[in-house]
Order: sequence, then structure tokens, then C-alpha cells
Amino acid sequence: MHHPLSSLPWTVLTVPAFQDNYLWVIQNGEEAIVVDPGDAAPIKACLEAHQLRLSAILCTHHHADHVGGVKSLLEAFGHIEVYGPPDEAIPGRTQAVYDGNTLALAAGEFLVMSVPGHTSGHVAYVWQNRLFCGDTLFAMGCGRLFEGTPAQMLKSLHRLAQLPGEFHVHCAHEYTLSNLAFALAVDRDNRALIERGAREQARRARGEPTIPALLSEERATNPFLRANQAALKASAERWKQAPLQTELEVFSTLREWKNGFKA
Repeated sequence: MHHPLSSLPWTVLTVPAFQDNYLWVIQNGEEAIVVDPGDAAPIKACLEAHQLRLSAILCTHHHADHVGGVKSLLEAFGHIEVYGPPDEAIPGRTQAVYDGNTLALAAGEFLVMSVPGHTSGHVAYVWQNRLFCGDTLFAMGCGRLFEGTPAQMLKSLHRLAQLPGEFHVHCAHEYTLSNLAFALAVDRDNRALIERGAREQARRARGEPTIPALLSEERATNPFLRANQAALKASAERWKQAPLQTELEVFSTLREWKNGFKA
């Protein structure tokens, strides 16, 4: 017999963890799917507060702040399907996911996209108009290149940027204001960026998350999605003190600059 709440729409809950992580709980008032549970405690508290039953865990990559809570959740809730990339150490993984896979879960279909760069096997999940992209694309930023190459990351960002502009970007960290400072340093005449910056600073001043972000805003303001623009090329060349020929060279220079950037 179906629970009377099972006809409710599925929504996404934001669960803060650690210093600046966001863990995601997709729920319909009865059942829950968790994305990147780096810490079990806040997830358990969320499930309990909303009286939810955990039915699946989705992992984007192997870093501890994304998978650290999986083992404890499995111990607490028994056999749960755990989805994650095949070539990364995902605790308790029951199903490896590959680019183009469609996962039929309780909340509907999740499309898997391979987006290497931050790690070599990183994946993203697309559900309805929402993108769960781990540490690949951030609000006005992108992940550090721990395992992948600049070319891989640029290709991954291109893929994500081609999704519809009304998509909500559920990345895994509240890095928005530090990313904003860098974006303003390299793209200082970008009117959309300046206006967005004021909005995001006001949201943080009110203690509100800046995530999810709109993909259309990322395309207009994220320097790592704008490496083909003349203004970004000129900034990167000034910092590098050398001419740059290709979008990849500009992107690589911007990522190198950001690695050591102090606001």
C-alpha cells in the first residue's frame, strides 16, 4: 500500500556540512536520495527531522568530503544502492555509473555525465532541471585539477555549460565569495558579474546559501566558462606576461592564477 505522502513532489534539501560543504537530499516527504554524503551526522539529522527513508546514494567522486559518510549511512539504514564512478574508490558502491547512463530511481531519471578534471573519474548527475556537479563547476569558479588535465576540465565545463540556462547548479561548496573576488580581478568590466556580485554578497550577509546557482548566470559571469572571451584573454596574458593563442591556454592560465590568488 502506498503511503499517502508518496504523491508529493520531489524537492531538494540543502544540508550544510564541515566548513563550507553542501550535501544534497532529494526527497518527497517519505523517501530520500542523497548526493555526496561527506558526513553522515547531518544527513541522519535531516532524514530524522523530515521522517525520510533513505533509498539511494549518489557519489560524484572519491574525495572524503563527498563519500566520508557513506559507510555510516549503510550501517544505519542497511542495504542501500550506492552509485558512483567505476575507477574511483567509492565506499560500498553497488553500481558503477558511466557517461550517458540513465538511472531509474524513485525520484525519476538521473542522467550520468562524465566530467573529469578535478578527479580522473568525476561524474555529474542531471535530474529534471537540476545539475549535481560535485567539485567540477562552482558558482563563478571550477574545481582544482588534482588528477585531471586542464584540457579535460575545459571539455567537462563545456559539456556542462551546454545544458539549458534555466538549470540549477547544485555544486558542493560555498566558495562563491572567494570565487567572486577572483572573477572581478580578471573580468572587472563585466556588468553582469558586478551586479551578480552585489546580490551574492547580500545573500551571504543574510546568512543564506548562494547555491544552487543558475547556469545562465554562470555562462555570463564565470571566468572559467569565458576563457574564449577577449577580456579574459587580455587579463590572462597580463598575468602570464606572455601571449596566449588558444582558449585552452587562457583557461590553463586562469586556473594557475586562481591557485595562488589572494583577494
